[in-house]
Amino acid sequence: MAKIPTHELVYRQIRDMILCGELEPGQAVTIQGLVSHLEAGMTPVREAIRRLTAESALVFQGNRRVSVPVLTLDEVNELAFARLAIEPKLAYWAASKLTVPQIGQLEQIDQDLNKAIARGDVRDYLYFNYQFHAQLYAVSGANILVSIADSLWLRMGPSLRVICGRYGTTNLPDMHAGAISAMKRGDAQAVMDAIKADLEQGIDQVRASLLEATNGL
Repeated sequence: MAKIPTHELVYRQIRDMILCGELEPGQAVTIQGLVSHLEAGMTPVREAIRRLTAESALVFQGNRRVSVPVLTLDEVNELAFARLAIEPKLAYWAASKLTVPQIGQLEQIDQDLNKAIARGDVRDYLYFNYQFHAQLYAVSGANILVSIADSLWLRMGPSLRVICGRYGTTNLPDMHAGAISAMKRGDAQAVMDAIKADLEQGIDQVRASLLEATNGL
């Protein structure tokens, strides 16, 4: 197996920090701080930040500081429109291609996710929730749309971290069990419907959290 280049490894590490809520929306961090945290060189960290900024997953705050963007309600609505147009369709296409071992892998991820919810582990919840969707969509073979969906997830996923802070993990969206059951039946439409409902539930929670913050509740 080929060794992953350092710059790619650092990119993935910072990307996971965003996806898993280690860098919360609005939290500013310094480039030097990331260098120290990751025990990485300045050059690969800068390159990773450049890539993540181009993907709108990070924004520069000046003074060599970066942060995860804080989404507005209008931005959430735009992302929701795009995600609901793309992700359920990817799930539908994937459903007809899933093998028994792949369904087993998704079921294991969902079990790990449920354990994270039960113990209140926000980071693992966010990680396994992303992995479930990402691995399902990858089976579709629609690489262009998978890449777009991944970018949308990176921009919206961290907002779930805010929800975790407000409500804990017990009320977090997870309608994967219905999707897995449909996968086992070979019912692509039901898989698509379950994934759409899962996304809508999470999006609604992000909207509600933003409205509460706006209203000062």
